Amino acid sequence: MELFDNHAHLDDEKFNEDREQVIEQIKEAGVTKLITAGYSLESSKKAKELAEQYGFIYATAGISPNDIPQTEEELWIMLKQIEEIVKQSKKIVAIGEIGLDYYWNQENKKLQKLAFIKQIELANQLNLPIVIHTREAVMDTIEILKQNQVISKGVFHCCPLNRELVKEALKLGFYISFAGPITFKNSKNANEIIEMVPNEKVLIETDSPYLSPEPLRGKRNDSRNVRYVAQKIADAKNLPIEQVAEMTYQNAMKIFRIKD
Repeated sequence: MELFDNHAHLDDEKFNEDREQVIEQIKEAGVTKLITAGYSLESSKKAKELAEQYGFIYATAGISPNDIPQTEEELWIMLKQIEEIVKQSKKIVAIGEIGLDYYWNQENKKLQKLAFIKQIELANQLNLPIVIHTREAVMDTIEILKQNQVISKGVFHCCPLNRELVKEALKLGFYISFAGPITFKNSKNANEIIEMVPNEKVLIETDSPYLSPEPLRGKRNDSRNVRYVAQKIADAKNLPIEQVAEMTYQNAMKIFRIKD
């Protein structure tokens, strides 16, 4: 059984003491592909470096809504640097994570929207999909995607368990990526949301080192734990875990256009 963790953060400082060891353990555990996601200029550079160092690791590059600068001028400079990073490596498979976050930031909504739209334009220019972060900003996220066509589509990463968001995202042709929260005991509607998503649009991720699934909550997460997410989807859809592993692997290969 091969697993594909389509969203992790291997550059995170929580891995500084044992990163190489963890990467080897991940591969030995059957996670044969993973994407380490950029969310800032620095993390995008580190993601690219890791992807170039390990054959089974790929990367994304982008500026998340929680990492955008204070001014438009700074944003333009940053996005130009992101473009250069992407052009330097064939191992970068998407622009992301990008989007809107009104949980942490309410005061800069206008600049968040601008950064989101400009990075959609960058993805279109580079013929890449996008990886979307959205938190407490469902309607604005969907509105931007309706008004700004994303040519190569993309993924709602760690997708909020929101019926309207999932419905609209699927209508727009996006993939839905589930992470540890679907395993949490307080995720009352997880099964319903999982069942909404067609098999050909489901992805799995860890968002490690964060969001450890049950029964590992409170511990540092890593890509080995993506199997718990796969098992929850298998249970909800009444499928063998091997089938979920295979279909999510093939789905990730397709949206990120990775060839074995």
